[in-house]
Amino acid sequence: MATALGIAATSAGYPVRFRQAAQLVLRLGKAEREGTLDRLLADVAKARLLDLDEFGYAPFDVDGARLLRQVISDIHERRNVIFTANVEFSRWGTVFADDKLAVVIVDRVVHHCRLVEFGGPSHRLEESLMLGKPGR
Repeated sequence: MATALGIAATSAGYPVRFRQAAQLVLRLGKAEREGTLDRLLADVAKARLLDLDEFGYAPFDVDGARLLRQVISDIHERRNVIFTANVEFSRWGTVFADDKLAVVIVDRVVHHCRLVEFGGPSHRLEESLMLGKPGR
């Protein structure tokens, strides 16, 4: 669904950035070390929609969490963000290695959010199980 929304936004002429959350955090850290963080932040801020995929699958260290907080704070109330995650808000402290930092980020994320939850088994798992069924 997040990918479809990103494609629809792109088709409508909106600039979109699609990033895996962990990869964005790694790029932010590298940019900070190389002195190009402002350039990367400006590129992210150009997007009308930032699609952060696989949010929470890999925890961030304190520096990575701080950099991601900076991105979210910079675009808060000015840009749209889609998070795809399988971690509920109450567990974001484990993702950010700091409960207080997680509270700050969750506060900004939920301020104007529309939460869409999907339940049930993984569609990928179901598809893989279908391969073993007779007639497939």
